[in-house]
Amino acid sequence: MRPAEFTPESIIEAGQALKAAGRNITGFALRQRVGGGNPSRLKQVWDEYISSQAVTKAEPMAELPVEVAEEVATVTKTLTERLNSLAVELNDKAVKAAERRVAEVIRTAGEQREQVERELADASQTVDDLESKLDEAQANVQDLTHRLTDSGAIKQAQDVELAQVRERLALIEQAAKAAIEQHAAEMGRMDAAIEAERIRHQKDAEQLRAERDQVRADLATVTAKTDVAAQEASRAAAHSAKVREECDQARTEAGAIREELAKIRGQLEASEAYKAELLGMLNNRSSEPALQTKKVPVTKKGV
Repeated sequence: MRPAEFTPESIIEAGQALKAAGRNITGFALRQRVGGGNPSRLKQVWDEYISSQAVTKAEPMAELPVEVAEEVATVTKTLTERLNSLAVELNDKAVKAAERRVAEVIRTAGEQREQVERELADASQTVDDLESKLDEAQANVQDLTHRLTDSGAIKQAQDVELAQVRERLALIEQAAKAAIEQHAAEMGRMDAAIEAERIRHQKDAEQLRAERDQVRADLATVTAKTDVAAQEASRAAAHSAKVREECDQARTEAGAIREELAKIRGQLEASEAYKAELLGMLNNRSSEPALQTKKVPVTKKGV
């Protein structure tokens, strides 16, 4: 037996929610509320819940004491006499109760009929919803059918285009293969030319290295000569500085000598003047015989 998909608790909770919303609690209403299930089972679970809420548990009766039991036995005898009269009354009450029961059954039947009508209304609404969904599904199916047809036509056109593309691709591959072969031949020729050019460049490089070595040797010789010339220039510069120094010293000494000669010249001129003066005095006194000539020494200052 397949187990129930929905628990009684969830069904009762759905019925309480419908009751709180003021809706009729039917099997289809419960089914929409819980999201599925058998409407009859859902309504049965709800009815059992309502019945269980209406039943009151009978309290256990306490056992009669001995004194009360004796009194009951005494009263029972008295009551037996009244049973006949009570039987009539009970019969009357039973008839009336049966009438009430019939009325209750009739009322219950009416309520059940109304309940069935409400469930039928809910079922009709559910059927309308399902038919609406079915119409929508059929429309979707038709749309998908049209799309599938269009897709088939598009696929056929694409197949034709693909065949054309494949033909063009085959032609392109043939042209590419020919171009590759031609390129390979040209690359072979270029490789040969490059190899020849490499050999020529190698020879030129060897010659340049030899020339470079010769230039380096010549440069070393020139550098050595330059170093010697630099040393000679340094010595010449030192000699020239020494000569300039000696020249300057000679000029200084020559200046000192010129000053000294100037002084001596002045002294000589003074001595000549003094000598001339003395000669003049001697000439004036030459007439005096007794006069003796006095020699005056000439002193050179600074000699």
